[in-house]
Amino acid sequence: MRKISSFILPIFIFSVLTFITEAFGATGQAVLAEIQTRYESTQDFEASFLQEYVGKVMQRPQRGEGKVFFKKKGMMRWDYRIPNQKLISNGLTFWYYQVEERQVFVSDVSKVLKEKTPLAFLAGEGDLSRDFKLLNLNESIPEKEDHFVLELVPKEPHGALSKLTLTVDKKTYYVVQADVFDGLGNVTRTRFMDIKTNVNLPNFLFQFTIPPGTEVLRIQEQPAPPSGGKGSNIK
Repeated sequence: MRKISSFILPIFIFSVLTFITEAFGATGQAVLAEIQTRYESTQDFEASFLQEYVGKVMQRPQRGEGKVFFKKKGMMRWDYRIPNQKLISNGLTFWYYQVEERQVFVSDVSKVLKEKTPLAFLAGEGDLSRDFKLLNLNESIPEKEDHFVLELVPKEPHGALSKLTLTVDKKTYYVVQADVFDGLGNVTRTRFMDIKTNVNLPNFLFQFTIPPGTEVLRIQEQPAPPSGGKGSNIK
């Protein structure tokens, strides 16, 4: 069955915003500038994650969990235990491996990371202050009293992203939750735990060898959003 998980595109979108390690300033622009600066000084990142995708027409949410790794220059690896799948980028090639389906989707990273999108920030080419507008910086939500809540929207239209909300720990200033909203009201929520930064992750962690007998499908364009709309051409 040729399909792309509901998690895949939101993963790219919030992947670009996982490095925050300093207190917020007095203004929204100071916040964005600090995030940008701290990301540029963070070489790598790893964490456990729990994930939930809630679709407008779904009776129950889809859930996932596993371990995630990031490294500068567009490298990342999502090892899911549930569902059994992997998303890996070595900075040049992107692989999405569905173990039980015995399928792997392959694409050039350049097909996914484009200028002036949230994806470009992962590759060190984006600029938060240029690409995003800060709607709100909230630290008074009762159930999240130990966190800042940062709401962002793209300055230019983005088919798979209408708003992104980041929940940040006040003591460590790490992103502990990222909520990605698309234009149809679907949301992908990811919670990060056991966060570690600058642990000198090896480059070979971000390589993938296609197992024998695996069907290889080429992604010609950016993967389709969770709604199943246009945007991908798989061969």
